[in-house]
Amino acid sequence: MKHWVEAARVRTLPLSVSGIIVGSFYAMSQGMFNWNIVIFALLTTLGLQILSNFANDYGDGVKGTDNNDRVGPKRAVQSGVISPAEMKRAIIITSLITLLFAVLLIYFAFKEKYLLFSLIFLVLGILAIASAIRYTVGKGAYGYRGYGDVFVFIFFGMVSTFGVYFMFSKSLDWLLLLPATSIGFLSVGVLNLNNMRDEESDRKAGKNTIVVKNGGAWAKKYHFFLVISAMVLVLIFAFLNEFHFDQYFFVVAYFPMISHLMTVYRNKTPRLLDPELKKLAISTFLLAVLLALCLIFFISDVVVNYV
Repeated sequence: MKHWVEAARVRTLPLSVSGIIVGSFYAMSQGMFNWNIVIFALLTTLGLQILSNFANDYGDGVKGTDNNDRVGPKRAVQSGVISPAEMKRAIIITSLITLLFAVLLIYFAFKEKYLLFSLIFLVLGILAIASAIRYTVGKGAYGYRGYGDVFVFIFFGMVSTFGVYFMFSKSLDWLLLLPATSIGFLSVGVLNLNNMRDEESDRKAGKNTIVVKNGGAWAKKYHFFLVISAMVLVLIFAFLNEFHFDQYFFVVAYFPMISHLMTVYRNKTPRLLDPELKKLAISTFLLAVLLALCLIFFISDVVVNYV
């Protein structure tokens, strides 16, 4: 069990649900909420993230990308604690469980009234599962061609945030594009850190991530663009939503992000960036939670109620 928990890479899970939190509480701020949708959206997203982690472990393991040159934590298939056959079986089981969660989510969101919406989201769910697996698995794995950033941005930013909101409202609110893009950028930022850390070993193994293609110096600038843009977009979202002064409490999450950017700026040895993955992932989760709370509460009102 210990090895399976490690293979699931628990430290990545809070990041994956950030879009669900923002989209759900934005709907709540408009008077729409359903716990069944929230719960199964969270379960589906967690399933996708765990599936992606298992597939990454398997794909990089059988391709030999995970080897002694790798900087991060030892992978299960690489170290031999889980065999490729066992991991492949886990990928199939996780895919089926995630699909089940997705079907239940679609049922609770649309019931029998919106057949077209149900079919669209079912297709999106299947595509998400296939994309999570194809990131590193197979000869045409798109993670080896530098397209991992696109997958992360679309599914953990756009689809996650917009998708769950649509399940509540049956409509799109284009203002939500701002925090959805922000969550997407920060999620890509975590992947970018991972690729910066592994640049040397990935290059040797022929894994042509966007960092390998463009180099570490470019990746740093790209990283600053992702994180700073994400922070600015949420501020614009708050301004356009006419947040009260006390609703800007979400900027508390910016402090660890700024500290993180300073660390990245000073970094000269990419392998030392590994702890920053967790810092940025938790900061993104914190931003999502605080923004969600600020959407439905005035901080002063909460304090008054408790006093």
